[in-house]
Amino acid sequence: MAFSVVKYAGAAYLIWLGIKKIFAASEAAGAGAALVRYKYTRLFRDGFVVNLFNPKTALFFFAFLPQFVDVGRGHVPMQIVFLGLLFAALGLVTDGCYTLVASTAGHWLKHSRGYLAFERYISGTLSSASA
Repeated sequence: MAFSVVKYAGAAYLIWLGIKKIFAASEAAGAGAALVRYKYTRLFRDGFVVNLFNPKTALFFFAFLPQFVDVGRGHVPMQIVFLGLLFAALGLVTDGCYTLVASTAGHWLKHSRGYLAFERYISGTLSSASA
C-alpha cells in the first residue's frame, strides 16, 4: 500500500509539473531565468562522490573486469587497476566529446525562439504523459 501511495503521489507530481510548464509564461530568448554557475572543481567533486558511492559502479567493475584478467600474466590486482584506469580514461575522452557537442547544441537551442516555444509544450506534455 505504501508503494502505491508513493507511486500515485509521484504521478500526480509529474502531471502538476507538466501543466505548470505548459501554462507558464513564454520566456524570450536570452531573457530566461538566471542560471546558477558552479566552479568546475565543485562539479567534478560532486560527480566523483556520486560515482564513488554508487553501488552499480562497483558491481559493474567486479563483474566486468575479472573476465579480462590473465592469472598467468602476473599480479592480478594490478591488472584490474590498470583495466579500471583504462576504462576511466576512455570514458573521460568520450564523455568529454559528448559534453562539447551538447554544450554547442545547448547554446544554439537556448537562443532559438522557435525551439523555446516548442520545448515548453513538448516537455510539459511528456511530463504529464509519463505519469
